[in-house]
Amino acid sequence: MLTVRVAVGSTGSNPYELDFTDLAGSELREAPDGWHAIVPLGGAKHRLWLRELPRCGSLVALDLPFDRNFDLRLQAAHRFWLALERRPVGRPPLAQFIGTRHRHILALRAVDGWLEGNSYRNIARGLFGKSRIPDRAWKTHDLRSRTIRLVQMGLRLIRGGYRDLLRHKGKNSDGTT
Repeated sequence: MLTVRVAVGSTGSNPYELDFTDLAGSELREAPDGWHAIVPLGGAKHRLWLRELPRCGSLVALDLPFDRNFDLRLQAAHRFWLALERRPVGRPPLAQFIGTRHRHILALRAVDGWLEGNSYRNIARGLFGKSRIPDRAWKTHDLRSRTIRLVQMGLRLIRGGYRDLLRHKGKNSDGTT
């Protein structure tokens, strides 16, 4: 969510004519802490928070605090600016790739089977189909290893790792990801 406020001072460029009470297709709600807006623009929904509504034609600014989520707010601000400029906004910063989303679904299905007391072989049959699971050589089969990894990933997700899905995968201070 981007924090919007009335800008102090002026700029050399022309300000955008933003009337938050009359943005096409937008939702604007007053709350005890200010105003919340969802603005569909440029094929994306931009979530904004305003302590107070600026007058129509006022120069506005976005607050981008230097905190853990600075990079995400910066990307959101850039996407909002691109939408105002009627340029392609690109992919949302937290959007998952299809393969990643599929792996998370498999992990949650695998851990559900494991929590119900199923063996890794039975879980693999449910996930990948009975025809792909060998009668012999199961202990060394790649689907056994994959099933075990999926159960472990599912356990991490249900133990709080799901919060990582909401975080940007950036580099830590020690250079690791």
